[in-house]
Amino acid sequence: MLKTHFDATAAAVRLTLDGKPLFSHSDGAPAVFLGKGTPDVTMFRGNFDVSDRVTARCPLRLTEAADGRLTFTEPVSGETYTLTFTEENGVVRFSGKASGGFNRLWLRLPAETDERVTGGGEQFSFLDLRGRLYPIWTREQGVGRNKATEITRLADETDGGGGDYHTTFFPQPTFVSSRRYFFHLENYDYAELDFRESAYHEIGVWNTDVRFVLATGESYPELLQKLTGLLGRQPALPDWAMKGLWLGVQGGTERAAALRDRCVDAGVDVSAVWIQDWEGTRQTSFGKRNFWNWQWSEALYPGLDKVIAADKDRAWMGYINPYVVEEGSLCRYAVAHGYLVKRPDGGDYLFDFGEFNCGVVDLTLPAAYEWYKDVIKTNLIGFGLRGWMADFGEYLPVDAVCHGGDGWALHNLWPTLWAKCNREAVEEAGMLGKCVFYMRAGAAETQRYSTLMWAGDQNVDWSPDDGLPSAITAALTLGMSGFGLNCSDIGGYTTLFYLRRDEELLMRWLEFACFTPVMRSHEGNRPATNVQLYDTPELLAFTARMTALHDALLPYLRQAARQNEESGLPVMRPLFFAQDCETAWKTANYSYLLGDDLLVAPVVEPGAVTRALWLPEGEWTHLWTGKTYPGGDATVPAPLGEPPVFYRAGSAFADLFAGMREM
Repeated sequence: MLKTHFDATAAAVRLTLDGKPLFSHSDGAPAVFLGKGTPDVTMFRGNFDVSDRVTARCPLRLTEAADGRLTFTEPVSGETYTLTFTEENGVVRFSGKASGGFNRLWLRLPAETDERVTGGGEQFSFLDLRGRLYPIWTREQGVGRNKATEITRLADETDGGGGDYHTTFFPQPTFVSSRRYFFHLENYDYAELDFRESAYHEIGVWNTDVRFVLATGESYPELLQKLTGLLGRQPALPDWAMKGLWLGVQGGTERAAALRDRCVDAGVDVSAVWIQDWEGTRQTSFGKRNFWNWQWSEALYPGLDKVIAADKDRAWMGYINPYVVEEGSLCRYAVAHGYLVKRPDGGDYLFDFGEFNCGVVDLTLPAAYEWYKDVIKTNLIGFGLRGWMADFGEYLPVDAVCHGGDGWALHNLWPTLWAKCNREAVEEAGMLGKCVFYMRAGAAETQRYSTLMWAGDQNVDWSPDDGLPSAITAALTLGMSGFGLNCSDIGGYTTLFYLRRDEELLMRWLEFACFTPVMRSHEGNRPATNVQLYDTPELLAFTARMTALHDALLPYLRQAARQNEESGLPVMRPLFFAQDCETAWKTANYSYLLGDDLLVAPVVEPGAVTRALWLPEGEWTHLWTGKTYPGGDATVPAPLGEPPVFYRAGSAFADLFAGMREM
């Protein structure tokens, strides 16, 4: 039961929740600021440059305090700001409203020097967000995502698409503190989480009418149970989705079926065939792209309907996004019925997605929403697909005019609307628990709708900000933001400039994916340039063993997915779930708990044959040798095919894990 304690004097107020000081304001240390700003936002192919010219930033004075309500005044203008709070369902809800002409708000929450924070949606570079500022604005993640690297420099010079440490498809104004509380901003406005100061955390919002939530817990699982109680939880995945490999292939019926058969004949458990180009393709300078008209391409995939119907052993999966290509029949239909997002001048908003133009379906217009939902039900589910990549959702321009508002108000919300459209299509078709759609873009409450996330377009490299290591960090931060089911493109996706996927990277990524909820491969944006898992007998044999190991984990993964569904406990968890200490926070980026009893430390450096790691207190058994290790630092062998994995002594699944040693 929450206990809110409220101390107020004529000039100061302090609020504690379950004994933890979470809000404090005085004239000498103000926590509430109002201001004025003029934004400047440019977009090119989903990459946004966002800045703000702040012309006023004024600390407020407390002028009235009553139980559950605080009134602040800006001394010069006399404008007031009222902050009210109530306890509800285990959390404290705050609502703030200004009286007049300001359009910016900053809030400060007290911090401690050694405090750690995580979350922020899906963050790729850092698990601990402390010391940095995180803009909350959904966008392309960018290539390289580190301004100090050559690949980012080249991407920036080419089309401004290099990204930075904070750029992400799925930002969320939420953080979880090592002091065992969470903050969540319920607004979808542009916002910033600023953790650069040692004495406080600052939340900036491009609005003054705000709603936010604070809650405490005795443990991280309790915090996530409360957070996901607000935002929603994912249903447990069907068994077919958590076993074997989703084989990502493309290029037509004959090629897809032949590659399926090649893998199956080599002993690979192929549980699904994912064909992202089922609707046809086009070639661009970036590589092969799909033809966004969301109808079966009989020219590229002749007889595909019969192949799908005859393949009783696996699911077939496709691709869709919320945009329709200008020259396609769906776009013509949408234009004729007024279903597209508009420009300020009233014309249809068509913009460049990389050498081709598309319209944006207005998901806030009820008729357009129902039409697009029917496209999913008829053209995908009705065709026989049992899952799909529900791609994109980040590109809504700020000057767009939608039925439900403008681009400023709706930009960050758009991915959740897209998730909701897909989820309702699945439910109305009676396929929830049978169909799986997976997304890269997200926002608060995407948790309630999407069945799975994937980590987006990693580079085919080892870089910590945009390669294999970043997919691990992404899964952990996303889990701490309330979304507990995640996968990634095995081997990475983005092949640009000098990047090339090699065998070692592909094999190490296969190892990592084996110990995640879903194994899914991708040929990448330039398939001919990349090594593929079906290229050689040796790679096929390696893939077959990894899928067999993944299959053996199914009873364990099923339990972990059920925990996520019932209580919001993510399948992949940071090490501080096992032992909350400084070391756990420092080493947790590239090691994680899979469910309750497995600790996984993927190899994330090329050429490595050993792996240094840290084990939480207790007794841990090395999966491959059976050797027992105590908590603390350890260095273990890490040959290809044996990534460092440990299980807890006394685990109910100990026999299952020991059996994997012989595989």
